[in-house]
Amino acid sequence: MSTPEVLVHRDAATLADAIAARLVTKLVEVQADRGRVHVCLTGGTLGVALLAALNGSPSRDSVDWSTVHVWWGDERYVAADSDDRNEKQAREALLDHVPLVAANVHPMPSTDSGLDVETAAARYADELRRASRPDDHAEVPSFDVTLLGVGPDAHINSLFPQQPAAHETERWVVGVHGSPKPPPTRITMTFPAVQASQEVWIVGDGESKASAFRLALSDAGQVQVPAAGARGRERTLVLIDEAAAALLPPEIRRIASP
Repeated sequence: MSTPEVLVHRDAATLADAIAARLVTKLVEVQADRGRVHVCLTGGTLGVALLAALNGSPSRDSVDWSTVHVWWGDERYVAADSDDRNEKQAREALLDHVPLVAANVHPMPSTDSGLDVETAAARYADELRRASRPDDHAEVPSFDVTLLGVGPDAHINSLFPQQPAAHETERWVVGVHGSPKPPPTRITMTFPAVQASQEVWIVGDGESKASAFRLALSDAGQVQVPAAGARGRERTLVLIDEAAAALLPPEIRRIASP
């Protein structure tokens, strides 16, 4: 796995704008090189803010959205119209405002499916498998970019410290029961899926995340500190603001351009 590169931005607003600009550049580069793009989104305040920033950016229309495939790293297992859904928040922030092909948007199942959460997770794994390519060398698309928020407890997706999903090494997608953060029932991609990504971008802001980012960049095990397992095949970027970087050693921090 790749070694993380840490880029520190002034504040949360600057960070969201910078990630949005970086994402546009990456999408355009991949389209020029290979045509279609697979990106895996994250939820949370910053995950939504960066999508809204992208929607408001003049560079938004430089992307050929018809070739972009959108996936989610995790989802709350609630009704499709619930405000808790990462999918709903992403659609409102960006996806409903750009000309994506409907079949290229891959939301995780909701409770409206009538499935139990484990069956719903297996169905999403099947969808990933169908979208994988021979050069992915995995049963998931090797996402061009996987965005991952980090919780104060250093969780990523719905992989919480010491919880069963953090121990999973074979299945790509699993159901989560009794999440320590509500709602309790979720679907999540696991470490094998995350680590199949070409690039992983770990994002976060605020002093409440400072300890989590310090642990994420330590030698901690991924079961105890899930963010420590957030690594891409080719590149891992840690994109944070000054507050979230407060506990990092100066030698691993690089101040990002304004």
